[in-house]
Amino acid sequence: MSDRADRTGWTPPLRRRRRSSWATQTPTWRQARPALIADALERASARPSGNWFVVGASRDVRVGGRPCGRTVGGVEVVLWRSDTGELHAGPGACPHLGAPLRDSRVVCGTLVCHWHGLALDGGSFAGWDPYPVHDDGILVWVRLDAVGGEEPSERPVVPVRPAAGSGVDAVFTVVGRCEPQDVVANRLDPWHGSWFHPYSFVDLTVDREPRGGDDDAFVVDVSFRVTGSLVVPVRAEFTAPGPRTVVMRITGGEGATSVVETHATPLSRKAAGRPRTAVIEAVVAASDRRGFALARAAAPALRPLMRRTSGRLWRDDLAYAERRWSLRSSGRFPG
Repeated sequence: MSDRADRTGWTPPLRRRRRSSWATQTPTWRQARPALIADALERASARPSGNWFVVGASRDVRVGGRPCGRTVGGVEVVLWRSDTGELHAGPGACPHLGAPLRDSRVVCGTLVCHWHGLALDGGSFAGWDPYPVHDDGILVWVRLDAVGGEEPSERPVVPVRPAAGSGVDAVFTVVGRCEPQDVVANRLDPWHGSWFHPYSFVDLTVDREPRGGDDDAFVVDVSFRVTGSLVVPVRAEFTAPGPRTVVMRITGGEGATSVVETHATPLSRKAAGRPRTAVIEAVVAASDRRGFALARAAAPALRPLMRRTSGRLWRDDLAYAERRWSLRSSGRFPG
C-alpha cells in the first residue's frame, strides 16, 4: 500500500465529473439580483480606505533597481528603494523643472534627476515632499490624501493572508476603461462565474448571500476546472474590506486559506471623460499537502503561469466592467 493511502484522511485533490453542456446549467439571473449587488457595492464603497491605494507588486521595486513610476487619480508617483531596502514614494515630477523622475536613476539609494542632478533621499527637499508608503510584503500601497479625500489612516487595511513564507504569490496588473466601482461590482457578482468563465469554473452555487452589516460575505461552492472532466471543488468567501478591494478566500476544500485579492486603483481623475482603472490582483496560494513545499521552491517558475491564469479571467471580466461603465455613463444601466 502506498504512503498516500496510509495517510489517515488523505483525499485526492482532483474530482472527476461528467461532461455537460454549457447551456444545460441552471440559469442564475434570478439570483443575481441587481439590487442585491448594488447594495453590496454601496456598503463596500462606504468603508474607509484611509486614502491608501495599491500601486503594484513589492518585488517590482527592487534594491539597486530603477525607480518605478505610477499614476493614481491623475497624480504622478515615483517609488524606489534605498540601499537598505527602505521604500520611498513621492511626486513623480522633479521640483526643479518637472522632469519625470520615473526615468531618472537611483545611485547609492538616492534618486538623482537625470535632467540636472537634483538628488532626493526620500525626505522633504526643495518643495518635494514624500508620500506615506507601505510595503506589506506582496503589494505596495501609497497614501494620497488629495486623491482619496477621506480621513487618513496610518496604515492600509491589508487582507488576512496565509502565514508569510507558507504560500506562493503572484501579482497581475491590467488596465481598463472603467471606474473602480465597476471592477468591484464584477467581483460582487459571483453568479456569472460558470456562465462567463466556463473554461475555469463549473458547478458554481451561491450558498449564502450577504446579510448586511458585519455579515457581508458571499459564500460560494465552486469547482475549478483543471481539464475537461477533472475539477477541484472548494468553498470560497467573497468580501469587500474597502471601497476598492474584493477578497476571495478559500475556506474549505483544496487550498484552504488561499486568497485572491482584487484591488482597483483609479489612474485618471474623477472628472475624466474616459476613466482608466488599474486592476492589481494578488494571488496567494497555500496548501497543507506535503508536496506543496515543492511548489514554494518552484515559485519563480509558477508565477508566470499564475499571472496568465489571472489574465485569462480578466480578459473577460474587464469587458464586463467596461460594459457596466459604458451603460452607467450613458444612463442606460439596468436595474
